[in-house]
Amino acid sequence: MRAICLYLHIHQPVRYREYSIFDVSNDSNYFNDQYTSRQSNERIFKKVAEKSYRPMLDLLEKNMHIYPEFKVSFSITGTWLEQASRWAPELIEQIKRMVKRGQAEIIGETYYHSLSFFYDIDEFNSQVNLHSMVIEKLFGKKPQVFRNTELAYNDELAKWAESKGYKAVLAEGWDKILGWRSPNHVYSPINCKTTKLLLKNYRLSDDIAFRFSNRSWSEWPLTTQKYIGWLNMDSLRGNLINLFMDFETFGEHQWEDTGIFKFMNGFISEWLSEYGNKFVTVSEACELEEPVDEISMPDTVTWADTERDLSAWLSNKMQTSAMQELYSLKNDIMATKDFRLITDWRYLTTSDHPYSMCTKYWNDGDVHAYFSAYASPYESFMYFMNVLRDIEYRLQNLE
Repeated sequence: MRAICLYLHIHQPVRYREYSIFDVSNDSNYFNDQYTSRQSNERIFKKVAEKSYRPMLDLLEKNMHIYPEFKVSFSITGTWLEQASRWAPELIEQIKRMVKRGQAEIIGETYYHSLSFFYDIDEFNSQVNLHSMVIEKLFGKKPQVFRNTELAYNDELAKWAESKGYKAVLAEGWDKILGWRSPNHVYSPINCKTTKLLLKNYRLSDDIAFRFSNRSWSEWPLTTQKYIGWLNMDSLRGNLINLFMDFETFGEHQWEDTGIFKFMNGFISEWLSEYGNKFVTVSEACELEEPVDEISMPDTVTWADTERDLSAWLSNKMQTSAMQELYSLKNDIMATKDFRLITDWRYLTTSDHPYSMCTKYWNDGDVHAYFSAYASPYESFMYFMNVLRDIEYRLQNLE
């Protein structure tokens, strides 16, 4: 038996607009929903829905009807669900059908896609609990497996997950941690008795997520037959291959004209055509075998950039000062019990915001620029800090 665990992350941030110093104390509408604006959340969401969400969800659901053994796991942020409920509620209904069929599983995470685990554990718990309640209300099932924002993982997170009763946590199968070991097994986090660890096979995942349309890649074009061959070879190192990637890989990062949807259709059918091959959800993956070894990650590992650490979000003074000042307001914000103020503050905890302030260069810098709605990291920082100034102003006027 050889199994693929396909996990897709679905997220859209609530982006702050070009908020100038002259807006401070005059206009508390930080999150631009004006459709004509470059940063319009509605415009961006609807564009991605047409290019990615609709065609990929249709592809997945179609294959579920054809192949009852085809399964997928999703992590879905609260900010995506809020926007989908406003501008494309049919997408939520489509995911509901997949879950009801028993062919999709929803993974737990922070509602606001935040890095709060590293700043304020009480806020982290609040966001995880809020996400869990919303997922259970919408999809009828409470998340059993956890992934932290940006797949940020360390030993402390594993201890937290076990204390909350999660079956498993997802993490990056990074070479510096694994050494000679393969990501194609179930592992146990160090000092954990019940919670398991599922590791992303980053090479095979990134062949689709990042290299698929790269014509300078020595393996371009990536055909279904070639990829199945790689999967067959890699399964010799373990029978569980975890393919973890962003949902927007399909149609947004890799455009339709690259052949990405045709590739995925072929990949699903070809894999399942061989006896003994299957797709499993994250919970099912946990049960395939007993953990083969213990894994320790004392330092945080993520799935971003060449360093696989938190430097994509916290490597320069703009990023660190923005996050420190943001979280310094937390206790005063919560004490107000003002729903709108708390929600506005929590939207700012989304990891996309410090990501857009990153000043890395070369290949990583190109990726950051592609995902940013702002002209430069400095503009993003300036608008963010102006918003914080207005939030402080609102706080003072509530006292």
